[in-house]
Amino acid sequence: MSKKALLIIPPDRFNEDELFHPKAELENAGIAVTVASTKTGEITGDNQGKVNAEVVFSDVSATDYDVVAVIGGSGTIDYLWGDDKLIQYLKQAYEHKILVAGICAGSVAVAKTGLLAGRQATCYPVDAMIDELKANNADYVVQNVVAHDDIITSNGPDGAREFGQSLVGALG
Repeated sequence: MSKKALLIIPPDRFNEDELFHPKAELENAGIAVTVASTKTGEITGDNQGKVNAEVVFSDVSATDYDVVAVIGGSGTIDYLWGDDKLIQYLKQAYEHKILVAGICAGSVAVAKTGLLAGRQATCYPVDAMIDELKANNADYVVQNVVAHDDIITSNGPDGAREFGQSLVGALG
């Protein structure tokens, strides 16, 4: 049985490095990757890169995947931080022992679940994101990747490859 990853992006303005580098690391390790959003079809990134969102995340079961990761980008702040469906989805994934991950602004979406309370985490090093982590009782640290056994966070484009490698390592 091969491993499967669900990478959730905003419906507009995802970060290309934060999606494409981890996706490549996962695929190179033989892990099947599904790109999801709040809508299906072509989605444009912050730098005009394009990707096809194959599914709406809330239409697929998190238990069908070994990891559920929220990808950053300016659209993540606008569309995913306040998405109650996403917050519940991540909590359900976690409750079913699915690895939950977030990179850059996606780390904040994970923090909003409360799952990072009292734990170290990282995000893109800007006050708005750091403040959100702290507001959700996460212990912000300056690192490319913070990997717990059950949750992985990353700082953004600089840590994108390492984030992908960390996901692969965690999936064993």
